[in-house]
Amino acid sequence: MTANRQSKLFAALAMVLATGLATSTTAIGQTKVIRWGDVIGGTHPSVVMIDRVGKTVKEKSQGRLEIQAFPGGQLGGSRDMIEAVANGVQQIVTEGAANFGQWVPSISVVEAPYIWRDADHLVKTMNGAIGDDMNKQLVERRGMRILGTTYYGTRHLTTSRKEIKTVADMAGFKLRVPENDVFRAMAESWGARPTPMNFGELYLALSQNVVDGQENPLPTIQSGKLHEVQKYLVLTGHIITPRLVVINEAFWKGLSSADQKILRDALDEGIAWQNQEIVKAEGSLVDTFKKAGVTVVQPDVEAFRKATLAVVPPKFTRQWGEGTWERIQAVK
Repeated sequence: MTANRQSKLFAALAMVLATGLATSTTAIGQTKVIRWGDVIGGTHPSVVMIDRVGKTVKEKSQGRLEIQAFPGGQLGGSRDMIEAVANGVQQIVTEGAANFGQWVPSISVVEAPYIWRDADHLVKTMNGAIGDDMNKQLVERRGMRILGTTYYGTRHLTTSRKEIKTVADMAGFKLRVPENDVFRAMAESWGARPTPMNFGELYLALSQNVVDGQENPLPTIQSGKLHEVQKYLVLTGHIITPRLVVINEAFWKGLSSADQKILRDALDEGIAWQNQEIVKAEGSLVDTFKKAGVTVVQPDVEAFRKATLAVVPPKFTRQWGEGTWERIQAVK
């Protein structure tokens, strides 16, 4: 365990103890505190959504439910918070779908590169039978429930010093990726050297050239101020990213049906708002980055697609389940 991660875990424990005391003191008033964490910070729509949902939930429940937001990795990294939700220490987390793959192997397919036609295809799939089956498995295997799927944006590549136009330009490139196998395999299919790293460590790593670049949706690049330490934006559009809002199943079952409806309805409204904000931001951020001095590159996207599809789907067929990729492609 790195010193940075260890310090975050100690900080998270301190916060849990503090909020635990807050819960006990409000028990008389029947207030249930919901700790909701996210590695994303700043003013990103994913973070603002938590506050919007929290306000609605508190009003509609007449104070029975209180959501406490912990953005910016305050409760730890992605895996730390997922474990905390699974164990009931934390109630909700918003996190990338692939990071739940260690418990439900098939779920990582929804964050696979070049699997989605567009955001509507993603939403229809996750709100249909395929998404329901993944949710059932997550509940049964790890005691966590998917409450909703957000559109996080379309991921693109940024680099510190090197202009990337073709897959061949990625040879030996140290690419920061999230801590999951699908992203590692994608980077390797490009000839890059995947470097898993928590998002909270990324700005410093880029500024110190610990890694050569990273990949994220445009709104995340902006909210993390990554364009300040990146010279090139390469529009690969390699992943249309879903993020899952996941709750501890035991906590969920402990809510009354009325409070479950309040939380779910507020979340549905929050996700709809968040998704609109992401789409709106994506429509303007390329120009914003250009004005900030970032060079925008139109790469050979088809070359990236072919290299990825030749390696990633075959490598994960057993993990995702035979025919899963094809079932998703068949959703209209």
